[in-house]
Amino acid sequence: MKARELRDLSAAELRQKELDLITELFNLKFQHATGQLENTERLPQVRKDLARVKTILGEKISAQDKGV
Repeated sequence: MKARELRDLSAAELRQKELDLITELFNLKFQHATGQLENTERLPQVRKDLARVKTILGEKISAQDKGV
């Protein structure tokens, strides 16, 4: 997921995307701990996507607070 794609989403859509990624990360961690995770590369991908979403969401909220 690219930052350009995320910037086109609204704040509500970003919040939903954040919740989805948090749930997915939890499930991946659980699978990893129980030895059921096949694609271990997905863990860092989801972490980075979650960080991108949180960053862009913070920027949008900050811009709204400043009235820009």
